[in-house]
Amino acid sequence: MSSPSTKTLDHIVHLTPPGSVNEVSRQFRDLGFHVLPGGTHAGGLTENAIVVLQDGAYLELISFTHPASHYPPGSPERQKRDANPWASKDPGWIDYAFLGSSSTSISELINARAKKDKSKIRYDPEVDGGRERNDGKVLKWRISAPSQDTGRGVAPFFCGDVTPREWRVPLDLPSNAEHPSGVLGIAYIRILVEDSDLSDMKANMTSVVGRSPVFNTSRRATWVLDTPRTDVAGGKPRLIISVPETANERWTLRERGEGIYEVAFLVRSGMKAGQAWTPYGKIVWL
Repeated sequence: MSSPSTKTLDHIVHLTPPGSVNEVSRQFRDLGFHVLPGGTHAGGLTENAIVVLQDGAYLELISFTHPASHYPPGSPERQKRDANPWASKDPGWIDYAFLGSSSTSISELINARAKKDKSKIRYDPEVDGGRERNDGKVLKWRISAPSQDTGRGVAPFFCGDVTPREWRVPLDLPSNAEHPSGVLGIAYIRILVEDSDLSDMKANMTSVVGRSPVFNTSRRATWVLDTPRTDVAGGKPRLIISVPETANERWTLRERGEGIYEVAFLVRSGMKAGQAWTPYGKIVWL
């Protein structure tokens, strides 16, 4: 049996302050996105709204339901809140997911590749996840995530659906993916890393994706990804890992650490162009 693909972009995660899902939904609508209600994740720590795109990928607009101070110190709830991989993240683009598998261990697959490649990336064993939609439908999936000390937020996590993916990404109604901005899909995700880490990150991502970058210099590397419906938007998304190239990028890397700097969207001809802010993360219209 052939191994599952490990280069299909599933979604990009955008974090805002606790309890702000309604506010960020309005902000993204003002930017020209059609925002759909999401729900509360299993465990009740986070909630979300989503923006589905015609290429089959989506944006997850997520926030914690409460600040950490809401939970008594030392309580099981506080311990779970503090242990969440996004608990210490600043608002903005914080993570991204590739499409995983509910039947094959993506972690074992990538770890075997990394051992063969002699790269440093390692993925933890799969864990179960889920969310209850506002209509009461319960979604289930399996998460394969990089170990905290090997690049969470720089390397993707994987989401493998146990329940049908269309429950999680409702593309059955074409209008769900129609946006006033003219957005069709993802053009690229650009990740900033330190100069000293670029070589290791290139090797790590090669082990994750399963192939070498299509473009590779001393300053950046680019991989071509798939999406669940790549042909719809007319172009495949790129994953770019680079060192900072401007003073603002150097400031961002210093203040926020390594991770997603900007997300670019393919847009219908004659619609949006240039740049925008979410207000916590950078957007490029192409």
